Amino acid sequence: MNAKIEFGDFQTPKVLARRVVSLIANLYGAPDVVIEPTAGLGAFLTASTREWGADSKYIGYEINEGYVDLARKSLEGSDAQVFHRDFFSEDWKANIAQFGAKRVLVIGNPPWVTNSDLGQLRSSNLPKKSNFQGLRGLDACTGKSNFDIAEWMLIRLIDALPTDGALAMLCKTMTARKVLRHFWKTDGGRKDSMLFHIDAKTEFNVAVDACLFFVRGERTDNRSATVYENLDVFSKRTRFGFVDGDLVSDLDSYQQQRCLDGGSSLYTWRSGIKHDSSKVMEFTREGHRLINGLDEVVDIEDDYVFPLLKSSDLGNGRISIRKSVLATQRHTSDDTAEIKLKAPKTWEYLVRHADALDGRKSSIYENRPRFSIFGIGPYSYTPWKVAVSGFYKKVSFVLIPPCGSHPVMVDDTCYFIPCNSRKEAELLYMLLSSSQATAFFNSLIFIDSKRPITIEVLRRLSIVQLARSLGKFEELQHFVKYDSAEEKIGSQLSLLMESGGEYKTKRKRGRPLKL
Repeated sequence: MNAKIEFGDFQTPKVLARRVVSLIANLYGAPDVVIEPTAGLGAFLTASTREWGADSKYIGYEINEGYVDLARKSLEGSDAQVFHRDFFSEDWKANIAQFGAKRVLVIGNPPWVTNSDLGQLRSSNLPKKSNFQGLRGLDACTGKSNFDIAEWMLIRLIDALPTDGALAMLCKTMTARKVLRHFWKTDGGRKDSMLFHIDAKTEFNVAVDACLFFVRGERTDNRSATVYENLDVFSKRTRFGFVDGDLVSDLDSYQQQRCLDGGSSLYTWRSGIKHDSSKVMEFTREGHRLINGLDEVVDIEDDYVFPLLKSSDLGNGRISIRKSVLATQRHTSDDTAEIKLKAPKTWEYLVRHADALDGRKSSIYENRPRFSIFGIGPYSYTPWKVAVSGFYKKVSFVLIPPCGSHPVMVDDTCYFIPCNSRKEAELLYMLLSSSQATAFFNSLIFIDSKRPITIEVLRRLSIVQLARSLGKFEELQHFVKYDSAEEKIGSQLSLLMESGGEYKTKRKRGRPLKL
């Protein structure tokens, strides 16, 4: 087992620890008590004793017994104490409460590792399992339930802070945002929420976006945080925050584009096809031959084979088809057994690779027809699409035409709006590629995220208001078709045109119209 991975073991350089402590001394002043809950070699305790001397009490906790001994030796001559403890078995509210109303500073560098990483290592160095993020349904059993261990730890520590206490921790920038979002969503803001960027490649030799995360224990109604370019309060800064139930990456820019926020009932953003077995389900074409990821020449019927564009294609503006995908269903509830009758060679191919397909680990395939896929529906088969990659830092939409008589699929790292005609697709492409839409999306996305562009961000754009602002609302109406169940929506849109107002849906409630 890789102990460095298991314990997220990135020891803080002494010079960095001293810079952090010096900054905290300016922000917070001298604390009565300094606690380093994951002390490691005691870099922050050492820097703190040099900064505040006998004016403060110093306590460290560390799970690695060897590190405890080394930290004690480095702190000889000071009053600092280092204890051999497991963070996850510690009652931090009781621990910190013992100091009463004193100024308690919790400082350090918690593990940079996710619960998924530890699960794969079969590590016991995990918190007790719970859905602490409050995820629902599918989100709770897919990738969204993965979290940095530091996220869980920081929430517990901030929860335990007294009003006059403070926390200063090195962590991934994304982790700090998630922690703040947790409190902004459930418990209000925290005073002086700040993020100071650090160069993690230089300091720790890891390619992640990292920061010093600082908050005070005092609660506030303010749900925003200031982000500094480096460990200097005079460096360039921006603000992000929590607006109407969602994070906003640049509050000042967002205010200029806020009229576009509100979602749209006219179109539903979709994610692409998900199969979790690219070597079996995806092919490259060599003339009329299909080659799978196992370098096998595949002889199957064309009925279930469709052109495929992947995230890297969309991110680089490519629409030339390099791949194909085997789509076993038109809807996730379809019985795949019919393939045996309609396309026997395709069925034989699936059965031949049943071990790989039946062994897919994601719980979304449980209790579904054999060889099922996900992210599939009638919308996947529309002839035109306007799509975007979720992985790229630049918001760049792509207009996807059909390939011959076949609709083009996109993979599950992409999002798209299905369109029934070229004119409809071209209009939506123009709207979504406009400078107004780009500015709006850029005010919401966090470019350091693994997947900066999410379906939640895309859904926030009001296509109606965007069309109005660009003088394209009447043109958009030509492509919106109503049935009897949609007459109410149609009348609301008519009133909207007459009044010049904006029809907004509630993002958190109800279902948008699916076209």
